[in-house]
Amino acid sequence: MSAAILPAADVIATGRAALGIELGSTRIKACLVDADDPSRVLATGSHAWENRYRQGNWTYALEDVWAGVEAAYAALAAEVRGTYGAEIQTLAAAGVSAMMHGYLAFDAEGELLVPFRTWRNTSTERAAGVLSELLGTNIPLRWSIAHLYQAVLDEEDHIPDLHSFTTLAGYVHERLTGRRVLGIGDASGMFPVDVATRDYDADMMAKFDRLVAERAPGLELRGLLPDVLVAGEPAGELTPEGAALLDPSGTLRPGVLFCPPEGDAGTGMVATNSVAPRTGNVSAGTSIFAMVVLEGPLRRAHEELDLVTTPAGDLVAMVHCNNGASELAAWVGLFERFAAIAGGTLHPDEVFEALFVESLDGAPDAGGLLAYNHLAGEPIAGLSEGRPLVVRTPDSRLTLANFMRAQLYGVFGTLALGMRVLAEEGVELDRMYAHGGVFRTAGVAQRFLAGALDAPVAVAATASEGGAWGIAVLAAFAADPAGGPIDRFLTDRVFAQTEFDSIDPDPEDVPGFAAYLTRYRAGLAIEHAAISATP
Repeated sequence: MSAAILPAADVIATGRAALGIELGSTRIKACLVDADDPSRVLATGSHAWENRYRQGNWTYALEDVWAGVEAAYAALAAEVRGTYGAEIQTLAAAGVSAMMHGYLAFDAEGELLVPFRTWRNTSTERAAGVLSELLGTNIPLRWSIAHLYQAVLDEEDHIPDLHSFTTLAGYVHERLTGRRVLGIGDASGMFPVDVATRDYDADMMAKFDRLVAERAPGLELRGLLPDVLVAGEPAGELTPEGAALLDPSGTLRPGVLFCPPEGDAGTGMVATNSVAPRTGNVSAGTSIFAMVVLEGPLRRAHEELDLVTTPAGDLVAMVHCNNGASELAAWVGLFERFAAIAGGTLHPDEVFEALFVESLDGAPDAGGLLAYNHLAGEPIAGLSEGRPLVVRTPDSRLTLANFMRAQLYGVFGTLALGMRVLAEEGVELDRMYAHGGVFRTAGVAQRFLAGALDAPVAVAATASEGGAWGIAVLAAFAADPAGGPIDRFLTDRVFAQTEFDSIDPDPEDVPGFAAYLTRYRAGLAIEHAAISATP
């Protein structure tokens, strides 16, 4: 019997399973796959958590990081015991993924200097503007280097003690393996990388060092950043201390191979098989972002676009929006409560499905309604703060179908502004792949996204596992003795039998969404007025 068709219990018992752990914005997930057939999910586990707003910053406490990682792994291990009667003692490989960007700063003893500043913070506008001009490329507010330079500009007390800084994935990986490294996709959201050298851009690092020489004497960027690795390279092994953090029961033994830690954007590309040029993916959750793999460099820098990379180091244009489906979920929760007080017994998923299906009867332009999902600041829309709004004119058609279509369009509104810039650059797409909970109701959000992008949108069942599955696949790739490029591994070994449900743009949705977006862009003045009017 080949390893690919071993019973799951034997895969686990012989150490041929691969583990992925991803720390998302609202859930920490663990996913166990067959390393010889990574499309085969063996078990999952998860733990809910939330960011906190403390002292002007969105943050997560580090004790919550480890409590969540331990809980997610424990839930996965319990599922393995209950389903297969097996214990996880060793693994073929493992990997960690997390939200990209942000700022975790440490001193020489590894002590956290300031609370973790996540991607969601928008307090780095001055730093991002200076760096974008200096480096000749867009440095968004959420990038790690923007957080560092803003701290330098603000003369924060911790800068003289700074020994290293990293992302959430890099931090967790270092605690588990002892190695201060980062996958190139996640690294490219800390500081610009050179796709030719597969490392940080040396000329840009020199420019930064000169910029801060007077304000922060002795600060040299190269020594502060984690080392860069590409997909497939070994990134260390699970230490005894790391094994105790992950599995305090002591069942999991140290020595497990780890792949390079990656950001959620990179694992999203892997989870949707969109690492080749002319492919892209959209990930929708608390935030929403699109990743488009480029055939070549763009003609000029655009403030709406980040230039990052795939986990293999190929150039990607990223359209990142801080606000995704949270406001939509809040409205669905309101209707769920109405159903409950009216005597209904609908499950939350049934409420989502009913409202999503209703939206299909809405007008192509949402009947003149507008919905802004901005709970937090949105740089692409030019908003320093969030102001969620529903807006309509007296002659608009307020129906439930139009209201829900406007809410779904609103999820994609700011994203579409950035994607229009790519279209103006002449970037062509063969297909966009989508994943995230908003796409669970078949044929609704997927159809509206196709209309918004005027491109086919495909969804695969495996994408529902999300980034935890994506990093598990990257772990299996690191353990693959055959080697080869990541795109071939995905096509031949992971997605060979996968069926994608693809939807072409509806002829009425394309002009309908375009009309909605024209109103949406003009209506941003209302958002600015709402921010200015707030004491």
